[in-house]
Amino acid sequence: MSDLTRLPQPILNLDDENLQALMPRLSHDDATIRLLALIELAELEDESHVQWLVWALSDVSADVRREAAARLAYWEQAGGAIALAGALSDSDPEVREAAAHSLAELKSADSGRLLLPWLDSTDSFVQASVLRALRELRLPESEVPARQALQAEASSVRMEAVGVLGWLRSEPALPAIARLAVHDESAEVRKAAVGALGYATSPEVLDALSSAMGDLDWQVREEAASTLGKLKLLPAADVLIGSLSDEYWQVRQKAARALGRLRQRSAVGPLIEQALAHEVANLRKEAAIALGEIGDRAALPALVHAAQDADPDVRKLSRLAITQIQHERA
Repeated sequence: MSDLTRLPQPILNLDDENLQALMPRLSHDDATIRLLALIELAELEDESHVQWLVWALSDVSADVRREAAARLAYWEQAGGAIALAGALSDSDPEVREAAAHSLAELKSADSGRLLLPWLDSTDSFVQASVLRALRELRLPESEVPARQALQAEASSVRMEAVGVLGWLRSEPALPAIARLAVHDESAEVRKAAVGALGYATSPEVLDALSSAMGDLDWQVREEAASTLGKLKLLPAADVLIGSLSDEYWQVRQKAARALGRLRQRSAVGPLIEQALAHEVANLRKEAAIALGEIGDRAALPALVHAAQDADPDVRKLSRLAITQIQHERA
């Protein structure tokens, strides 16, 4: 259990017949009985019972605490959010993980603001979990601590900080995120940073994403191709065309998707040779889509051939691409 001692039992509502019936088991000496009673209580879905879930977070049994932490994901109450933040320091790793997962389900900005003090924690798990919980809430108050967390020693904290700043579309953080995308020692952080750059089209972003296309980790390259496609950065076309020969088909797939969005005619030949003829059907499908988006009649013979592909989806998408090109020309 965490350093907190057993919390005082909440005041029993004498008008709550369901709670009264469960009380003997909720306070039973047998942890299994307490656990089953807690599950029954949670399934009543009564907001007034949240305080009992919070109480269960200080149970001597890790199983009970873990169940309480998981069940609190379904409620947005100040007491629940604060209790879950405290449970991030629980001695049991499964309880900590359950609390982190529940915090990530929070939807209220008010709940998020209650978590901000925990960003001062020296525990990297606590910091990373709170940053993950704050990410989609887009709280302006989280920008400064997230920018500070980009320099954290723990890669998990840096990765979650990048996520917060990406969701906030933080302009001041762009240079730091671009540096992490290229130079961070952790592939997970580089991938997160590459994905977070998808809200700006500055030269430093283009340079970072182009460099990331040559990353040693294929998942970073895949993310970079995807981000370039979202941003539709035409100067990156040559880099994307080069990635159509990447050793990983997943990278080729995202590069093909990006080139289709760019409608890059110079990519037609490489798409046909490096993607439409590939052994992986998913890549052939993406190539057909991209060729249809580009709309160059030079692709028609290859698409006619692909319309006889062994994969039904490739055949369908090739026919659609042919129609798209013919319609566009007409």
